[in-house]
Amino acid sequence: MTRLTELVFHLKSPIFTTHDIANLLPGKSADSLYGLVKRAIACGEILHLRRGLYCLAPKFGKTIHPYSVAHVIYGPSYISLETALSFHGWIPEAVYTITSVSSKKSTGFDTRLGVFSYTRVPQHILYEGVNFSSSSESYPMLMANPLKALCDYIYVHKQNWTTVSPLVKSLRMDWQNLEEIQANQINDLMENYKSRRIQQFLSGLRKDLGL
Repeated sequence: MTRLTELVFHLKSPIFTTHDIANLLPGKSADSLYGLVKRAIACGEILHLRRGLYCLAPKFGKTIHPYSVAHVIYGPSYISLETALSFHGWIPEAVYTITSVSSKKSTGFDTRLGVFSYTRVPQHILYEGVNFSSSSESYPMLMANPLKALCDYIYVHKQNWTTVSPLVKSLRMDWQNLEEIQANQINDLMENYKSRRIQQFLSGLRKDLGL
């Protein structure tokens, strides 16, 4: 185990930044710190997530779920779109890219923890309809509820859906899941998005569900 790995192993979180490393090794020059980081990465003890952001390799037992690191890699953001729909069991397909929505410009990162994609979706309150969960073992997970994930999907994929039918036919959603949607969820999201496509979708959804 390299010297740097020994130090960061005792940090509370398996994710750390260049600033954290500098605090662990006061007095070290930027070049010296970079050399330590480069050596630890080459040994497979530390994983590079993005510029200035790293995590311990899973072999050290401090595993962090990719969903919990998504908003740390690029934020503010939350998991949505296909990943959230799959997480909630609303679509049958497995999703391999971790899809998120952000208030910043769209981008993506290919890391050892997974492939992360971020898409900008304009809205009044970014975290409206986002569920927050955390544990002592990881960063919090920021996950869109199924209806918010659907609204983001409509916007990103430019779908002009105004009925429930495409959800069942194209996305193969189960009617039982759709019946879980509540009127207040629709109302809250209608106020949150300005997109004409989303507004029309939510209006049609409310009509088809009798809400």
